[in-house]
Amino acid sequence: MIRLLGVRREPLSVDEVLAAVTDDGAGGTCVFIGTVRDVDQARAVNVLEYEAHPTVDEKLRQVAEGVAAAFPLRALAAVHRVGELRIGDMAVVVAAAAEHREEAFAACRKLIDDLKREVPIWKHQMFADGATEWVGSP
Repeated sequence: MIRLLGVRREPLSVDEVLAAVTDDGAGGTCVFIGTVRDVDQARAVNVLEYEAHPTVDEKLRQVAEGVAAAFPLRALAAVHRVGELRIGDMAVVVAAAAEHREEAFAACRKLIDDLKREVPIWKHQMFADGATEWVGSP
C-alpha cells in the first residue's frame, strides 16, 4: 500500500507521485503539493534551505504506516525535498488513493499534517531584509 517514500535533493515530480498511487480499485485520489512561497508572516522570502536528520527515512516510514493503518487505502506516497529551494519550487508532494474520496482526502490531510509535525525536516528561511529564521528545528 505504501508505494513511494523519499527525501531527496532533486526536484520533485507530481507525475511520479501520482503514478505511484494509481490503482484500479481507487475511486478517489488526493494529491497535496507544498510549494515555496515568497512571503512568510508578512516578510519577503528569497530562498529556503531544508535539512533533514539522519533518521528522516525511518520517521517518514513510521508516519506513512500510521496513516495507512488509520484509513482503508489502496495506495499512499510521500516525497520531500531537501537542500536549497527557490520561490515556486515544490517542497513536498503527498498522495493517497482510496475506494472513496472521503478517505482519500482525510488520509492525504493526515499524511501531510503528520509529516510536517513528526518527520525531522527543518526549514531555514532567508528573508529579503537579510534576516534568517529556522522553522521546525528542535
